[in-house]
Amino acid sequence: MVERTDDTVVTGRTDLSIGIEPLRLGLLDEDEFCVLRTLLVFALEGSTVRSAVLISTTAAEPNPRACGWAVRDGWLHPMDTADFETAVIPCPGVPAVTREVYPAPVLFQLPDSAEEDLRA
Repeated sequence: MVERTDDTVVTGRTDLSIGIEPLRLGLLDEDEFCVLRTLLVFALEGSTVRSAVLISTTAAEPNPRACGWAVRDGWLHPMDTADFETAVIPCPGVPAVTREVYPAPVLFQLPDSAEEDLRA
């Protein structure tokens, strides 16, 4: 979810299939992925975005899981787990999947100089 500086709220959603052995990433809908990637770039760049969050969920049964990151200072930072858990609790009387909330992993950001070294 991205809240733009003009008060417009924009959301994107995509389904991915990720495997570990062998390592693979499968896109179920390339257009949805492109929209999500574009929103993420705008959120990280920040000049037209007031706030943004990225939510990751699994469909694994019997315990689907969820975690989230907030965009601050041009990067993704783990959301407070207690606040996030409150946000994803289904409303009473609404059929919805209850997800186990877990702390989002810290995503380390390379300094600009390290990124330039990787490109060289």
